[in-house]
Amino acid sequence: MQNKIKELKSILGEVSDLNYASAVLGWDQQTYMPSGGAEGRGRQLATLARLAHIRFTSDEVGQLLEDLEPYAEQLPADSDDARLIKVTRREYDKSTKVTSEWVSDFANETTLGQSVWEKAREKSDFSMFQPNLEKIIALRRQYAEFFAPYDHVYDPLLDDFEPGLKTAEVKEIFDNLRPKQVELIQAISEKPQVDDSFIHLEFPDQKQWDFGEKVISDFGFDWNRGRQDKTAHPFTTSFGLDDVRITTRVITNLGGSALFSTMHEAGHAMYEQGFPASLGRTPLANGASMAVHESQSRMWENLVGRSYAFWTYYYPILQAFFPSQLGNVDLETFYKGINKVEPSLIRVESDEATYNLHIMLRLELEIAMMEGSLAAKDLPEAWNDRMNSYLGITPQNDRVGVLQDVHWSGGMIGYFPTYALGNLVSTQLWESIQKDLPDLEEQIAKGHFGELLGWLRDKIHRHGAKFEPQELVQQVTGSKIDAASYVRYLNKKYKAIYNL
Repeated sequence: MQNKIKELKSILGEVSDLNYASAVLGWDQQTYMPSGGAEGRGRQLATLARLAHIRFTSDEVGQLLEDLEPYAEQLPADSDDARLIKVTRREYDKSTKVTSEWVSDFANETTLGQSVWEKAREKSDFSMFQPNLEKIIALRRQYAEFFAPYDHVYDPLLDDFEPGLKTAEVKEIFDNLRPKQVELIQAISEKPQVDDSFIHLEFPDQKQWDFGEKVISDFGFDWNRGRQDKTAHPFTTSFGLDDVRITTRVITNLGGSALFSTMHEAGHAMYEQGFPASLGRTPLANGASMAVHESQSRMWENLVGRSYAFWTYYYPILQAFFPSQLGNVDLETFYKGINKVEPSLIRVESDEATYNLHIMLRLELEIAMMEGSLAAKDLPEAWNDRMNSYLGITPQNDRVGVLQDVHWSGGMIGYFPTYALGNLVSTQLWESIQKDLPDLEEQIAKGHFGELLGWLRDKIHRHGAKFEPQELVQQVTGSKIDAASYVRYLNKKYKAIYNL
């Protein structure tokens, strides 16, 4: 059996290499590729996606899995090989339902779609992107049909990002969470607003960049195995265990934008950098799910990066970077300002109390598009209506409205719920971390993050994709994904800031 497991890993390594090559081309497309290269890049990515799919769904892989499954039953259930066979079987069964032609078409259309989205966003004109989105929606519906019968048409898409989770489960979690967040937001709205005017001064781009790099270096981001570049919409991608790329965007008159984006993406990257070498070039060299992935990024961005303890140490350093902007702003004012709760148009710039409402809005729109009750041409109006209903504000143009996110242009329908789920998981993990590291706040206040990162390495990172998300969260925290810890966190934090 050792020869067969070795043979399986060899094939999986080839598939992994093809996917990493696609990731290089995708990264380049969003960072350095000239706009005229989109059509050719689409063909290249389509070819690589088709070849990877053909290799992975071959009869050879199917036979190896069939031969190895009795062997896996004899191994400890949580061993690397047993989990590799189980996870590969799951992905194989899904992938063999999908045609190579669809995989190629999807890669091509989403590459072109992202290029058109960038231009449409720049011109704030949804009509430019509408034809591309219509094709992408049609492809995603076609994808769902590969898995019929299903409980809900959105289930196969959600499963790509959140293995084992159903649409009905996500709706139930959100339905429980929504009224509690609305109640908190309402209570805050009745209190005097905090001052954040200092955030909207001019902060030189390079200094923003340099401060962000200092912070994530202290976090533990490994620059020997990663780098950062600029892009229109921040993202993280991996070309292997030793080459993880992050991106950020710098907005001159929004002081925290680049920093919090950099911290967020570094959280993703440190997760990827924490996978053990033994899982390399296999399906296990991945996050347990996007919710678990987002729990890492939201933890470093918010639970660490927006905490009072963090700024006890870093605020004097930030003031030294920006003396004219922040020299006369005290720590208390700064801390409250960066945690200001106010309905806003842009998801990635929104505060912790309102953020999940942005996600719930997008989930409703995605479900409606997949069910066929919402046409692409009606998306801007539906977006604006829900923004007004959920947050009491209406976008003045498509750029800050329906075109603000890159996800739909990349075909990532099913991804958005994982952001809110990641928020919930982050606080569940945080409560467990605080029990194991009772002096965590004191460590953060000294700029020490080694024990925190070590805890995450041991409890989360080293497992890669060996466990499904609910299984991993249960194993580490004692319960499946739920909203209780997040509600506790928000209430405690904002009661102090707003004197509720």
